[in-house]
Amino acid sequence: MTNRERAINLLHYKPVDRLPAVHFGYWSELLTEWAEQGKIPKRLAEGGSRDGSTNDAELDRIIGWDFNWNHTVSGRIGLMPGFEKKVLEVLEDGTQRVQSHSGIIERITPGVVSIPSEDDYLLKDRTAFEELYKPKMQFKPERINLEYFKKFNETRPQDIPVGLHLGSVLGDIRSMVSVLGMSYLLYDEDEELFADIVDTYAEMQYKCAEAVLETGAKFDFAHFWEDICFKNGPLLSPDVFAELCAKHYKKRCDLCHRYGIDVISLDCDGVTELLLPTWFENGVNTMFPIEVGVWGDQFEPARKKFGTGMLGVGGMDKTALRKDKAAVDAEIERMRRLANMGGFIPCPDHRLMPGTKFELVQYYAEEIKKIRI
Repeated sequence: MTNRERAINLLHYKPVDRLPAVHFGYWSELLTEWAEQGKIPKRLAEGGSRDGSTNDAELDRIIGWDFNWNHTVSGRIGLMPGFEKKVLEVLEDGTQRVQSHSGIIERITPGVVSIPSEDDYLLKDRTAFEELYKPKMQFKPERINLEYFKKFNETRPQDIPVGLHLGSVLGDIRSMVSVLGMSYLLYDEDEELFADIVDTYAEMQYKCAEAVLETGAKFDFAHFWEDICFKNGPLLSPDVFAELCAKHYKKRCDLCHRYGIDVISLDCDGVTELLLPTWFENGVNTMFPIEVGVWGDQFEPARKKFGTGMLGVGGMDKTALRKDKAAVDAEIERMRRLANMGGFIPCPDHRLMPGTKFELVQYYAEEIKKIRI
């Protein structure tokens, strides 16, 4: 069987010869570590490893992975054009205040590789929305490379699953206004404005997906990105989230269903339990990458609640790959048990981070491929 056949069969409760060894990429700092240790060629660390790139595929061959699950394509579904990225100020300790492409003002500290702190943002009121953002959120034909998608079925990889990236209903907007700004707009300043922002952005992304599908391009799944939860739950009220966003998930998922796409996944970090009903009831049926974090397994409780219609890709605690073989073996056994439930593909629960041991990753990939269900 091809890896594409394995993945499609697994998510439709059909037989497979074995589990595929699936991953979700790497921190660039990890690739630097591995290159310095002589585990991979330096050029693979220097060139980076974008999901689905030739570097990514070469790392698959070296390590023993079958493929990176996050292989998706789309039109230009963000702000167009984005804001100019520029340094606004350099502080005494070398920290830079940088305006990002989304209009957030971030503090970038030398030597710190975590997510930058948010210092300020441009999208504070209706004037800023109407003048600065709304023009960048409109659908235009040039967002879609029609020639690329018209030839897509012949040029796409045939041996791995490839998805249509549907964008984001709220996650991108959170990135534009910051967590703090989103809270102010929702609860203290202008609820109607925030709804207008969500609706405007969602309509553009819907039209992008529609234009791609109208070319005849075929996909194995569709995918949303959100990141609107943290270790204690969602960043906003689940009721408010449902009121603002449910209709947009349904509209895009209904579009996918009309074009024969029945696996629709969503990437959201953190504890997602309280938002799962909105996603599942409106067409999202696949959790990916199912972060384990400090809270533990989220897939099995979701399967028990929503039944066999809830699918999963992910759920393997990647921190085991920084420890020892015993920790990895324990995760492999847990993945075996979840996979035997059906509709589930094991995958590390996010990008592999610095400190991950190369030999343990090779061992995990080899052992996962031995599992028969």
